[in-house]
Amino acid sequence: MTASPLLRRAARLLRRGGVIAYPTEAVYGLGCNPGDEAALRRILAIKARPGRAGFILIAADLGQLRSWIAPTAAEERRLAEPTAAPVTWVVRAGTRAGRLLTGGRPTLAVRVTTHPVAAALCRAAGMPLVSTSANVHGRPPARTALAVRRRLGRQLDLVVPGATGRQARPTAIRLAATGAVLRHG
Repeated sequence: MTASPLLRRAARLLRRGGVIAYPTEAVYGLGCNPGDEAALRRILAIKARPGRAGFILIAADLGQLRSWIAPTAAEERRLAEPTAAPVTWVVRAGTRAGRLLTGGRPTLAVRVTTHPVAAALCRAAGMPLVSTSANVHGRPPARTALAVRRRLGRQLDLVVPGATGRQARPTAIRLAATGAVLRHG
């Protein structure tokens, strides 16, 4: 399947250090190339968020995450298990995941996205994407493209339109090693 012209444009922007917004399972996300430190810093500035928070990576499939994570055997089994709803898993970070991406922790939060636009964007870009809610830190996340444009529009390179998924809340965050819930979805 070929990506739309808009997704191809978004992918080019991401590869060149751009910061975009796009729909996810519950809210709009801000994203960039996870290996681009300047883009990561730009997202932190847009959100007025501390660098120690770290980021989530989303991907179209587990293969896109492989070079960013180094899961233990227990984490690997958990990542392979099907779930009823999308889950963000915290796994051991790989050497490619820098300090800014992990928030200085030895772990990284990752999710294989079930949202069709977000997954298509990852495929078009050929990489996983940073995914953090589209909002200023501590404020409610945007749920529509219009809300993103009103709140953050001038600071972004592109807002990819589309409906968010049916989830009322952001995805649950769980430790892949134990299954323990860090944030309920």
